[in-house]
Amino acid sequence: MTIETISTSKAHGGVQGVYAHDSEATGTRMTFSVFVPAHEEGEKLPILWYLSGLTCTHANVTDKGEFRGPCAGHRVIFIAPDTSPRGEGVANDDAYDMGQGAGFYVDATQEPWAKNFRMRSYIEQELPALIAEHFPMVDMGAQAITGHSMGGHGALTIGLRNADRYRSVSAFAPIVAPSQVAWGEKALGGYLGQDRTAWRQADAVALIEDGARVPDLLVDQGDADQFLAEQLRPELLAEACEKAGIALTLRMQPGYDHSYHFISTFMADHVAWAAARLRR
Repeated sequence: MTIETISTSKAHGGVQGVYAHDSEATGTRMTFSVFVPAHEEGEKLPILWYLSGLTCTHANVTDKGEFRGPCAGHRVIFIAPDTSPRGEGVANDDAYDMGQGAGFYVDATQEPWAKNFRMRSYIEQELPALIAEHFPMVDMGAQAITGHSMGGHGALTIGLRNADRYRSVSAFAPIVAPSQVAWGEKALGGYLGQDRTAWRQADAVALIEDGARVPDLLVDQGDADQFLAEQLRPELLAEACEKAGIALTLRMQPGYDHSYHFISTFMADHVAWAAARLRR
């Protein structure tokens, strides 16, 4: 697998890069960003994956996430993929919550999405293999994952399905139970079909109900988030974790909304949370 370097810049003593490659999983050109802190030659550093939300690309968190200082301090690599396949000939929808920019981190089985919308395979398999091949400083045995909104849903579900891979799982304002909210019902129904049993692998609450376990979770949620009551519903995750014995740290942050002002405020906490678990 080959990659193209789009740009590199020095930041906090390390290198912020943006890269692209031709993806076999999606059949499209995919772009992602990687921040690598300063390190000694031959040294291996742990990874924090960040999955973005609806309408976003890799650039939103890269430009506004304020992760580089904390990652440099904790010596953690930060990787931000795109949220979906894109380009001419790729299926799309006029609405913001379906199609390009709204991949929901699933492998679609329904037309017209099945050809390109294979974000689960891309995030779980193809991109990690690409990173391992082209970034020799990464420690693939020390991975963490986080994300925002739709990406928080992705982080929780991917983390729960691959508990042996990720030492840390956290999220900002995640969609915790897409099977029970409008965003998720539209996306999962469109991508996976109307058999709701097929949705359970793409629903954090359902995965926990079905036996998936991680030691602990960190979730930050603004109490002024306009999507809180109808789309995010963190109380459902709290109930599922309590029944399952998963230690959930759910922090309701007074006055914060759904924006990157919220994410950037608490990003250092999530980097520190991941770093503590990555180096155990």
